[in-house]
Amino acid sequence: MAHDLNQDCIDACNACADACDHCSTACLQELDIKPLAHCIALDIDCAALCRLAAAATARGSEFAKRICNLCMLVCEACAEECGKHDHAHCQDCATACRACAEACRRMAAL
Repeated sequence: MAHDLNQDCIDACNACADACDHCSTACLQELDIKPLAHCIALDIDCAALCRLAAAATARGSEFAKRICNLCMLVCEACAEECGKHDHAHCQDCATACRACAEACRRMAAL
């Protein structure tokens, strides 16, 4: 059971990192990026932390649960910010961030 939750967390973190990378890149291509500055910054932080959380979980790091707790917080912040924007890439990112936050919450609770 723990392995399944770990794999779910790894998969959700990787999917979220990809969605955040896509969102930040797409935001930078919008005509008016100033209102998207916070979204872009959170996307970058979230992608980096999701990759760290996936790697720590995959290798069974003693810090994996703590990293996943932080990842959950950053994913929730990113989901909230991306959710404010109507762009499809922002909405898709918000969905991926919410799923990742939930997966990290479950894994950290083990």
